[in-house]
Amino acid sequence: MSSTMLDRLRSEALELSEPERAELAHDLVVSLDGPSDPHAAQVWDAELLRRMDEVEAGTAPLIERREFERRLRERLSGL
Repeated sequence: MSSTMLDRLRSEALELSEPERAELAHDLVVSLDGPSDPHAAQVWDAELLRRMDEVEAGTAPLIERREFERRLRERLSGL
């Protein structure tokens, strides 16, 4: 695609309404991802249920919210 064509496309896209631009942006980002795993949702559901069972059984190691926030900030600062 030529830079002139890209500039024209960009200009036209910026004339869209905010919801239309958001939808276009979402579609473009999704198009950059690889193919989705058809089993991912099922695997995540099973993992969530397993973790919920551990919490309810009292066998999951839990941490306080402030500790979670500290660890999260620490991880994000290392990016």
